[in-house]
Amino acid sequence: MENINNKSMVDKIAPAAVEVNSNFLKLGDKLVKTIFIFSYPRFLSTGWFSAIINMPDLIDISIFVHPVETGLALKKLRKKAAQVESQLYEKQEKGIVRDPMLETAFQDIEGLRDSLQQAREHLFNVGVYITIYAEKLEELNKLEEKITNLLESRMVYVKPSLFQQIEGFNSSIPLCQDKLAVYTPLNSGPLSSFFPFTSADLTSENGILYGVNESNNTLIIFDRFSLENANMVIFAKSGGGKSYATKLEALRLLMMGVDVLIIDPENEYEALASSIGGSYFKISLASQSHINPLGLPIMPKDEDPSDVLRSHIVNLSGLLKLMMGALNPEEDAVLDRAITETYASHDIAPGKDFSKAVPPLLEDLEKVLENMDGGKSLAQRLYKFTKGSYAGFTNQPTNIDITNRLIVFSIRDLEEELRPIAMYIVLNFIWNLVRAELKKRVLIVDEAWVLMKYEDGASFMFGLVKRCRKYFLGVTTITQDVEDFLKSPYGRPIISNSSLQLLLKQSPSTIDMVTKSFNLTEGEKTLLLEASVGEGLFFAGLNHVAIKVIASYLEDKIVTTKPEQILKQRGA
Repeated sequence: MENINNKSMVDKIAPAAVEVNSNFLKLGDKLVKTIFIFSYPRFLSTGWFSAIINMPDLIDISIFVHPVETGLALKKLRKKAAQVESQLYEKQEKGIVRDPMLETAFQDIEGLRDSLQQAREHLFNVGVYITIYAEKLEELNKLEEKITNLLESRMVYVKPSLFQQIEGFNSSIPLCQDKLAVYTPLNSGPLSSFFPFTSADLTSENGILYGVNESNNTLIIFDRFSLENANMVIFAKSGGGKSYATKLEALRLLMMGVDVLIIDPENEYEALASSIGGSYFKISLASQSHINPLGLPIMPKDEDPSDVLRSHIVNLSGLLKLMMGALNPEEDAVLDRAITETYASHDIAPGKDFSKAVPPLLEDLEKVLENMDGGKSLAQRLYKFTKGSYAGFTNQPTNIDITNRLIVFSIRDLEEELRPIAMYIVLNFIWNLVRAELKKRVLIVDEAWVLMKYEDGASFMFGLVKRCRKYFLGVTTITQDVEDFLKSPYGRPIISNSSLQLLLKQSPSTIDMVTKSFNLTEGEKTLLLEASVGEGLFFAGLNHVAIKVIASYLEDKIVTTKPEQILKQRGA
C-alpha cells in the first residue's frame, strides 16, 4: 500500500472525483459551470468589467491575451477591407439602398489599419472565461442568468462551454493554460477597458474592522487616524443600526489603545461601560455627578495659561447665551465683563498663577451681574440655574473622575429643555480634557441634532470638529434627524470636515436631502432606501463601498440595542 506522504502534490489538492455533464461539472460538493464571452459592442466604456469582478458570489475569471503579429493582422485586415468594399460596390451597382452596417464596418477596418500601420494600436486575440460555483443546480442557473443579464445590458454576450466544461474549468484555474481557446480579436483601446480591475477595497494593514464590503465580501478594515482628520458622521433613520455600529466601533477602538468619550442621550451605552469597566456618569437634576460650567480647564504644558483662560471664557459665553436666550450687543458686553470679573474675584486672571485657585460657581456670576449696570435682568435669567429648579445640575463643583479610558456621560434623565445645555457643558469639559494631554481619543456625540438646533450649540460643535485634529481627537457625530442637522448653517461644514461618513438605512422623506449632500447615484440612493438594519454606505476619503456591519457573538451581547435581546439577557 502506497504511503500517503509519498503522494504527489497534485493528488493531495485534487478532488476525489469529478462528474462531467454536458453543461456543468460536479466537483466534490460543488457544481461548477464555465461560460465565455464571444461578442462585444462597437465601443467598450472604461470599467465595464468591474461589475463582474466586484460580484460577491463565488466566481473565477480568466483573461487570456494573445498578441497578434502586426504584419499578419494588416494582411488579414486588407483582405477583409477588400471584401467589404466589394460588397458595397456590388450593392451600389444594383441600386440597392445603402447598408449603414457595411459602411461602418469598412470605416472601422480602415481606421484600425491606419492605427496598426502607425503603431498607435496593436491587435490581440482575447479569451475571457468565467467559472461559477453553487451548491445546487437551481442556484447555479440563477447565478449564470444574473451574469448573463448584467453583461447583455452592456451588449456583451456569453455562452456556456457546452461539452467542454472540463476544458473551461482547466482554463479558469491558476495554471495559465488556455484549454478552451475561444478568442475575440480586440485592439489595444477596447482591451484596455478591462483594466484596472477596479474593485472597491478598503482593507488596510492597520485599523479596526468596520464591516464587510457587500460588493466583493472583503473586510473593511480601516484606521480613521490615517486620513487628514479622524472625524466621522453617521446618519440613519431610527432603528437603522447607527448606535449598534457606533458601540461596535468604540469597543474595537478601545482594544486598539484609543480612549473613547461618549455623550449618551438614551442610556444606550451603559451596558458597554459596565461590561468593560468604563466610567458611566448620569447627568441629571438629582445626580451625584456634577460638572461646574465655570470650572477651570487643565492647563496644557505647551500652552500659555492666559490664552487657555481666554478661550475658556469665549466658550463659556456661548453656554450662557444658550441658558439665557438671545442677547443684544449691550447685554453681550455686560456678560463678557461679568465673567472676567467673576474669575478675577477668585484671583483667576491672565498673567497670574491660578493653578491652585478654586473656581467660582454660577451663583458667583449671578452676584456680579446683580451689582453691574445693565446686569440685573441677566441675573434674573440665571436664577433658575443658581437657586431655582436647575440649581442641582448647574451650580455644583466638578466631582467627576476622568482617569478611565472609556467615559460615558448620560443625559437621558434631564428635561428636554436642559439637554442642549448639558451637551454643551459636557462637550466643553471634554474639550478642556483633550487639550490638556495629547493622545489618541474618539469623542462620540449621539443625537447631535439636539445641540445643532441652537446657533451657539451648533457653532461650538463645528469649532470642535474643525480644531480637534491638532489634538489627536476624532469626533463622531450621530443623528437620526438628518433634516434638522443639514438645515443648520454648520451642518454641511461639519460633514465636509469629516473624512469618514457612514450612511445607513434612510427614510423616503429625507433621502433626497441626503442624496444631494453626499452626491449619491441613483443606485446608492436605492440601496439606502432598501437597506436592512446595519447595511448602508461607508465613505473613507474619496473611496466608498456598500457595507454590512457585523459583530461576533460576544460583541453582539455587549452592544445589542434590541429590546427583546436586552430583556432576555436580564432574565438570564
